[in-house]
Amino acid sequence: MFSYSLAHIAQLSHSTLLGSGALVITHVQFDSRNFSPSPHTVFLALVGAQRNGHTFIAHLYEQGQRIFWVQEGESYPTYTDAHYIISKSTLRAFQHLMQHYREQFHFPVIAITGSNGKTICKEWLYHILKHEITVVRSPKSYNSQIGVPLSLMLLQANYNCAIMEAGISQCGEMEHLERMLQPTIGIFTTVGDAHQENFRSIDEKVAEKMKLFTHCKQLVYCADYEEIHHHAQLLPHTERVAWSFSNRAPIQVSTTAQSEYTIISVRSHEKTQEFTLPFRDRASIENAIHCFVCAQLLLPQSNLVPYMSTVPQIAMRLEQIAGTHNCTIINDSYNSDLQSIGIALQFLSQQKQHTKKTLILSDVKQSGTAAGELYAHIAELIQQYDIQTIIGVGNDISTYLPAFIPQGHFFATTQEFLANSEQFHFENETILLKAAREYQFELIAHKLELQTHQTVLEINLNAMIHNLNYFKSKLKSGTKIMVMVKAFSYGSGSYEIANILQHQGVDYLAVAFVDEGIELRNAGIRIPIIVMNPEYGMLAQLYEHNLEPNIHNFTVLAELEQFQKTHKLPHLPIHLKLDTGMARYGFREDDIAGALQRIATIAHCRVVSVFSHLVGSDESRFDEFTHEQITLFTRMSEGIQRTLPYPVLRHILNSAGIERFAQAQFDMVRLGIGLYGISATQQENCMHVSTLKTCISDIRSMHSGETVGYCRNGKILRPSKIAVLPIGYADGLRRKLGNGTGQVLVGNQLAPIIGNVCMDATMIDITGIDTHIGAEVVIFGSELPISDMATRLETIPYEVITGISRRVKRVYYYE
Repeated sequence: MFSYSLAHIAQLSHSTLLGSGALVITHVQFDSRNFSPSPHTVFLALVGAQRNGHTFIAHLYEQGQRIFWVQEGESYPTYTDAHYIISKSTLRAFQHLMQHYREQFHFPVIAITGSNGKTICKEWLYHILKHEITVVRSPKSYNSQIGVPLSLMLLQANYNCAIMEAGISQCGEMEHLERMLQPTIGIFTTVGDAHQENFRSIDEKVAEKMKLFTHCKQLVYCADYEEIHHHAQLLPHTERVAWSFSNRAPIQVSTTAQSEYTIISVRSHEKTQEFTLPFRDRASIENAIHCFVCAQLLLPQSNLVPYMSTVPQIAMRLEQIAGTHNCTIINDSYNSDLQSIGIALQFLSQQKQHTKKTLILSDVKQSGTAAGELYAHIAELIQQYDIQTIIGVGNDISTYLPAFIPQGHFFATTQEFLANSEQFHFENETILLKAAREYQFELIAHKLELQTHQTVLEINLNAMIHNLNYFKSKLKSGTKIMVMVKAFSYGSGSYEIANILQHQGVDYLAVAFVDEGIELRNAGIRIPIIVMNPEYGMLAQLYEHNLEPNIHNFTVLAELEQFQKTHKLPHLPIHLKLDTGMARYGFREDDIAGALQRIATIAHCRVVSVFSHLVGSDESRFDEFTHEQITLFTRMSEGIQRTLPYPVLRHILNSAGIERFAQAQFDMVRLGIGLYGISATQQENCMHVSTLKTCISDIRSMHSGETVGYCRNGKILRPSKIAVLPIGYADGLRRKLGNGTGQVLVGNQLAPIIGNVCMDATMIDITGIDTHIGAEVVIFGSELPISDMATRLETIPYEVITGISRRVKRVYYYE
């Protein structure tokens, strides 16, 4: 296992050591948000575009951490009882160390790169090989400059093979990954537009990715991708193991599509092998062939055909849904191994909405580790986190885990647990479901779910974090960020989003009303929250829950005066809204002097920030007025700063303003719709966060002359197939979308809405589309943007997303 003394680390990474060289390190962590202080853990302070790890050293020291890996030239506190490894670049030094660690192992390492399919190939190859040999694989999508060295830490002598992903986003990165991984066998999956923004051409990107295989013994790829095939020929020392659908390679592949599966025939060296794949799409077929060919190279004497028919649907995400009795369910019931258990427990620990946490865990299969040792490791993982209830399902976990966690509850089967589940009285807690697919934990999830409505709004938390980081990249150093989570977080769910934002380190949250802020406080949100519209009579509850009001007129100010005379709070933070042109809320310029005079008479009252709202920052036709607003705000806020005897934050930019008026960042910006993937100028840099989807509940054939829906507005002009969707205007699908105005996505084909949208149902014309009852239908998402629906409705995306009813189940997923 990974174990180095500090002296050895310093030597191998060409670094300087301040402290005891005898201390032994077994873990390296770089994320301060998920840090567990330990005498055998070093905190790796990375310097990134958005975050500098050195700024968290003081906080970690207070938590008990004493070993730090720091970078020359950076500012950080030094402590006499702490130990420091000092490197020119902490990232490169860590990579040098992991290169040395990789060289200690002589089993094959399979490296996978490509624009798409890396994680699927890794998981499927693991599924195939684990039946024959002991395999370790990189967790999640750990394929970056930091992800690869972290993955290599998992290598141990008892493994027979390692499977690792490698991904890049710009030139010059792959050489570092190649030196660390030193792959034996390579897979180049596909080439596409992913991360294309940093490459001049597809050809340049393929050439850069191909560097991973410079010293590789064998490379598996599809010769039908011309750029991949061309650059593969340039590898001087690598055997090219190419396959093709079109006679372009020694390995010939043909497929026969069936209703629910695909029959794949692979012919090589006069030998033909045939297997069944439980998928029909082209991407899955290509991924399966890559895996089959690669596995044959590694295990030429083994019969791998039976394993191909059981490759799983890879759910590369944790789903978070609302449960009964105010519970939150985290569903990760797709696979279960030591790596993914650790990831899931870390995600569980980040949830602050409930203090009580429960883990329901199945047997861990195909681990390659003796059962007693395996469950000792699992117990160590569980004990790192404050989990009140442990429930085990399966014979192995029931046999071995009680020795380490005697307070646990154990059942032989999922059915036995379900039959006895009422004894647990789940209430006000977060429940993690972690299982191998064969244990059918979806039955447990179904029992615990609050809603079973077939229409769901999926919230991609990875996309949300990406968008947050994109807008952060526009900010100057030191500029704070406030995120708007009003209106049920733009329809996406309040505390779930706020919890992610708190974890990502935003400075402020903003809600519209006091009850929204109270809901967040009750869910464990502790960062500052401003209430934009504090209703009359709510100040006591507002300050009781440590919220901060926006004072936007003299009426609210008068209420504040009376409130403080009665309550005499020792701290009374407020925010001042200035009207620079919106004419909605805020003090005008000639109001400011009087407002400040009255504020000065309120005991312990302190203005935290002053702000205003831009009218048309997203449209160039209003730019002249926007500049006028910024100029007026500058003058008004500077006057306030001169009057008050303490510093005051200033902010005026919204999402569009961050992109278009960077010179007006002041001290803080307010991010709203941009967080959810809507950009005023650079939509290509934002990711869609929300996908509204439902399914077909009925299909009927109709004849020309018949009608569909209320008022007979949906007229059938030809023999047609009409599908019914269980979504209507009570769910937020506007009636204006009826009669051909709106359209949905069925498979990869657009289907128009026919007839009027009903309260709970909508009909679509699926004539010519091959589909069936139960098939998924996308109302809006990445392939059918919400902006398209907004255009058809002659409105804005804000109105669409905030209009999705709360009866629509929200599913949060994190890949």
